[in-house]
Amino acid sequence: MRDIGKEIYQLNMAGCYWLPSSSIDHITRCKNLVKLNLSGCHLTSLHLSKTLSMLQHLRSLAIDVNPGFDAGQLSSECKATLSRVLELKQTLYTPSYGVVPCCTSLEKLLLYFEILDRSREGFMLSGQLMVGESNVPHYQNLRVFYARLAPGYVNQEVVRLYLAVLSDRTPENLHAFLISAPGSFAETGATKNLLDSMARNVRLDALQLPKAWINGSGLLQHLKFNNPFYFSFSRCTLSGGQLIQRVMNGGKDLKSLTSLNLSGCIHCLAPESLFRKAEDDIDSSILESLVVSCCNLRHLNLSAAHHHSSKNIGNHLCQLLARLKHLLSLALPVCSISDVAANMEKPPMQSNVTPQTLGKKVWIGIQTYSNQKPQSSVFWALMGSLPFLENLEIIGSSFSSAMPRNEPAIRNSLPPCVRAQSVGDSEVAAIGQLTYLQSLTLAQLPNILTGSGLVSIGLQCQHLRTLSLANLGMMGNVVYMSALMDMLKHCKCLRDLRLEQPYFSAGAQFFQALSHCSSLQRLCIVSRSGTLQSDAVMSFMANCLEVIMCHMFMGESLTVCKNLQQSIVRSFQADRPALNVVIFPLLHEDLTEVIRDVPMRHLDEITLFKSRVAEEPPNLWW
Repeated sequence: MRDIGKEIYQLNMAGCYWLPSSSIDHITRCKNLVKLNLSGCHLTSLHLSKTLSMLQHLRSLAIDVNPGFDAGQLSSECKATLSRVLELKQTLYTPSYGVVPCCTSLEKLLLYFEILDRSREGFMLSGQLMVGESNVPHYQNLRVFYARLAPGYVNQEVVRLYLAVLSDRTPENLHAFLISAPGSFAETGATKNLLDSMARNVRLDALQLPKAWINGSGLLQHLKFNNPFYFSFSRCTLSGGQLIQRVMNGGKDLKSLTSLNLSGCIHCLAPESLFRKAEDDIDSSILESLVVSCCNLRHLNLSAAHHHSSKNIGNHLCQLLARLKHLLSLALPVCSISDVAANMEKPPMQSNVTPQTLGKKVWIGIQTYSNQKPQSSVFWALMGSLPFLENLEIIGSSFSSAMPRNEPAIRNSLPPCVRAQSVGDSEVAAIGQLTYLQSLTLAQLPNILTGSGLVSIGLQCQHLRTLSLANLGMMGNVVYMSALMDMLKHCKCLRDLRLEQPYFSAGAQFFQALSHCSSLQRLCIVSRSGTLQSDAVMSFMANCLEVIMCHMFMGESLTVCKNLQQSIVRSFQADRPALNVVIFPLLHEDLTEVIRDVPMRHLDEITLFKSRVAEEPPNLWW
């Protein structure tokens, strides 16, 4: 900073959780900064005030608001800088307006609500803002409003206070309005007034609303759109008929749309939802209308639903999606890639698979997989038609992670969809056609017998940086372990690895194979009844010098976990200041307390399982 500070115009320090506030003070040397990202950095109100007071040219800022934040400690020079900020990203860990009232020229506001309902001492928190912080936010120039809520009622209470000002007067230049809220987030009179005002006064380019605000309402009939580039109707009960008529104007041209999230929309590919079962066949004409209208889609999420294709030739979901030649990221449920016609032609013995459950199971009548391309496989054809795909997620429609947010570990999982029973090694091998693949998630593929398809991916997808595997094959035995170890020997670019599988044995052979991943930075293993070998973990950490995150939630005792964690920290923390190690029994009652201390960057990006395709609009933040 001392040597080149004056030449720096953009500085991204997001996720530098290990740096003390005294180090961040050196930012004041960068007097020409225009963009500054301090998300995840430890910063007190006084340090923030001192830093921002020197940055008169600042126009874009990202910060965290932690317990103890006091806007009264911000100097007049700091507030003057904030008054010129046009873009603000604020992550809230405590009920507060943060610096929003000081930002009188805001055009883009991104809010991440990570407030827990209980304090560390066990006291219930209130979502009411403290007296003295209730300065009115200035939204008159706002163009983008985005809010993402973690689970919890306090987050909902606080976001309503931010929205209250919007409901009084909707900014006339607002073109993106996005609220991502898990679970139930009820509509109130104030939010209804806000949506009515938006319907009258603005034309949107991006929209995401809580499911309760859309389900059963005629809102989408009244909202006006300009050149929309992002829609998210995640977990809504929107039918395909409503989607086509209300959002896509009867299937008219929507070439501007580049990102669409229909995750959890169980009826979005059916004409109506009133008398339909979630597992009924889709209406291929609706999907065809979507593909034709939105021909420039780059990001599409259809996960967390049963999208079953009919037996009609040429109308399979995979065949229709193959027309989207610009796709960069795609999320699909496992049952949607099942080849109905091919399965109908198979002899009965070949599809006689024992259900995916815990315990020892016998697999009957399955032929050993060979890497030959099935001649009639629609999924093979789909993968071959999307040569530029970078991010692929194939997730079982009934899959749920054993480690959800802010809750105890789940002990039982739902069985996979019947249609998914035929999806296994052959389909995984098909993914090897994606030469430019960077991120891959596979969850709840019941017909994995050997995992041989993983080796194909390791050999052919040389740009793979992120790999997440969960509940593959039968649950009582890790049938793909040998193939996984062979795969890892070829993954020279792999940076993030997440494995979730009951009875996973993290022993010497596994960590020896993993040591071939010379670029690996983050490892997360979640395994009910899983075991680990402490000396193998230590050897791995010594060999892989880039690893700065090691999270293991397994079946070992608390003593074993604590001893290993302390050994890793003691041996490697000095040379790796960013090192974050959490080794803890998965089913321990204090797991949620341990999780709350994990840096948000790791928790959000790898430790917690979720679908990430079209989760946010593209280029939401620089």
